Amino acid sequence: MQENSLFTNDDTHSQPLAARMRPRNLEEYIGQDHIVGKGRLLRRAIQADQLSSVIFYGPPGTGKTTLARVIANTTKSHFTTLNAVLSGVKELREEIERAKDRRDFYQVKTILFIDEVHRWNKSQQDALLPWVENGTFILIGATTENPFFEVNAALVSRSRIFQLKTLKDEDLYKIAWQALKDKERGYGDFQISFEEGALEHLIDVAKGDARSLLNALQLAVETSVDKFPPPINSKILITKEAAEESIQQKAVLYDKEGDYHYDVISAFIKSIRGSDPDATLYWLAKMVSAGEDPRFIFRRMLISAAEDIGLADPQAVAVVSSDATAFDRIGLPEGRFHLTHAALYLSTCEKSNSTLSFFDALKTVEKEKQDSEVPNHLRDASRDSDGFGHGEGYLYPHAYKDHFVAQQYLPTTLQGKIFYNPGELGYENKIKNKVLSRREAQLEASLEDAFVENLTYSPNDKAREKWLKRTTSERGILLEKIKNTLYDKLVLKRSDRVLILGAGHGLLLWQAFRETPEGYVCAQVDNKEQYDYINHYASKLDELNKPYIKRDSIENYIKNLDNDLKFEHVIIRNQFSNFSNVDYLFNLIESKRSKDGDIIIAQTIPREGSRLSSFIINPEIKNLIFKCEQTIYKHNKKGLCGWDNEDLIELLNKKNFIIDSTILSQKELRFINPTDINRWIDRTYSPTLEKLHIPFDKDNIIKTLTAELGNKSINWYHKVAIIKLSKTEPKTKLKKENKGEKEWKEIHKKIK
Repeated sequence: MQENSLFTNDDTHSQPLAARMRPRNLEEYIGQDHIVGKGRLLRRAIQADQLSSVIFYGPPGTGKTTLARVIANTTKSHFTTLNAVLSGVKELREEIERAKDRRDFYQVKTILFIDEVHRWNKSQQDALLPWVENGTFILIGATTENPFFEVNAALVSRSRIFQLKTLKDEDLYKIAWQALKDKERGYGDFQISFEEGALEHLIDVAKGDARSLLNALQLAVETSVDKFPPPINSKILITKEAAEESIQQKAVLYDKEGDYHYDVISAFIKSIRGSDPDATLYWLAKMVSAGEDPRFIFRRMLISAAEDIGLADPQAVAVVSSDATAFDRIGLPEGRFHLTHAALYLSTCEKSNSTLSFFDALKTVEKEKQDSEVPNHLRDASRDSDGFGHGEGYLYPHAYKDHFVAQQYLPTTLQGKIFYNPGELGYENKIKNKVLSRREAQLEASLEDAFVENLTYSPNDKAREKWLKRTTSERGILLEKIKNTLYDKLVLKRSDRVLILGAGHGLLLWQAFRETPEGYVCAQVDNKEQYDYINHYASKLDELNKPYIKRDSIENYIKNLDNDLKFEHVIIRNQFSNFSNVDYLFNLIESKRSKDGDIIIAQTIPREGSRLSSFIINPEIKNLIFKCEQTIYKHNKKGLCGWDNEDLIELLNKKNFIIDSTILSQKELRFINPTDINRWIDRTYSPTLEKLHIPFDKDNIIKTLTAELGNKSINWYHKVAIIKLSKTEPKTKLKKENKGEKEWKEIHKKIK
């Protein structure tokens, strides 16, 4: 029988699979494309053997040490290694002497790789600094800790920093199959297959850690046969059970059974939760008479105060805490009054279990295949903002009205996820509308890539520091202002029906939904992303209460509505851009308005906003773009950009409506992506220049504009028309807080 020669006396083959499969060159290196992808700075430096001092920062198993070994295999410099855990100044001095000799006698550079560099204290790191500064060493440091916090600032300032990210699932698949197919270092001599879900389980639980995956894969393969290594070409099946056993997660077990007092305390807490003071007192008396520790009872009541009462009565925790403190001073028997006081308070409180939403969040965290990124603008900027751009674009809520501004707080992968649902009772009922309104504004303010973080830092080149920097948009502020202006023109009754065309992510939809609990809200969205956002938000509503949401064109959407269904309010957002189609579209929409209903339009006017030519420096290209814009924005009621607010008002005047118009002038800090520039030139400016028969070099225009504006933020101005159309005089929406309760009711009654 032919035996596999994979495991011989060769030391290499006795190593763990993760060590054997370390990539030997850049072609074998998987993942971290933002650092070592083709054309990237580090890849070019490695290939040209022109590496300067670098620090690799990232979680375990992401390839920091591996990348250092790739450099060692590529460079012509002498490569030496120290581990900061096992070595100190003595070992460093020895390496310094050797490096000086190589430089002085052989003109050979020395690359010093220090693993776990953050483990060295300040004095040890200081000892390294002069030799990095004078070129005796080219430093490669590897750390799992933020170098801006844990590494000497002087070392950081003299190094490029590359942040390695948790590997993606597709990276882990490639790494696994690389090991399974490699005959020299892996399991390529065997025919290995997986039961459905087995490999996926290994990858899921590895959570982006290649070392963890390969260790588990090795254990799964080598325990799935009676004896390892088996003969060459042996078939090995990895079952899901074997995969689960190979990469177990720690489980925390809690035994809730066995002792009688757990049954009694359970009955006691359930009686509190059920708002039954009589049963609560019975089970309390049973525990006290049996000699149960009162402190144990208070601990359980403190839990119930947060779990079962929660924000319905925020004072519940304070009451129980105060009674527990009083009991500690008084003791038994008089302390039983304080036990009773706390128990009766809890059993008669309004109830809410909304704090259980934490466990929904925890479940989401545990199910994540890899850690979600903290949006860059939310990161701590106290020490590393210059390096990674952390905190860039954060909007300080206290600087805004009501100490609130809409911006993204959840990771991009979870944007739109709902954990907390305010209850209907007590204090939560008071805050519910505010929570929901702000949630809608946060949702609408989300950005596709959540303010991408800088992943490199180049201290000696300030221009290059910013190559990945993104600034936050003020989109949330703009949209909130549009929503408030629009709804200030409406008086919604609880039974009103509302049609929203161009509902976006739901900013305009949910306020109408809240204010018309006995009415009906229908909404049209333009794309799948918007549809998914709104439906996720509505997923916990029963079918009867859900708004009717559909992704379709306005024409098809309206035609598919019941012919007899009319709406007291029709809200239209940015659907009239093609002015040549406005008359037809408006007549279609107007057919769904009820007899006394109104129509309100929120429409951006492109002709009255900022123009690209205003931001261009190059005079020749600025002139070309300006000539284009004279044509594009020339007054023309048939085009996309040639009409203005007066044209829209003139058209609507013909419909015999009473018109209430407001123009919002808004400024947005707008990030210009190179992709935007390519799209504008390709789709708009190039065709216009061709029509004008003006010679131009498209590639040069794109190149110049990308250099001037690409990856930068500019102040872009918008004009938004908010137009209300009604058949009766517009009603003034009163602010309740500006009137006494009685006076407000009287005035509101007259208006209605």
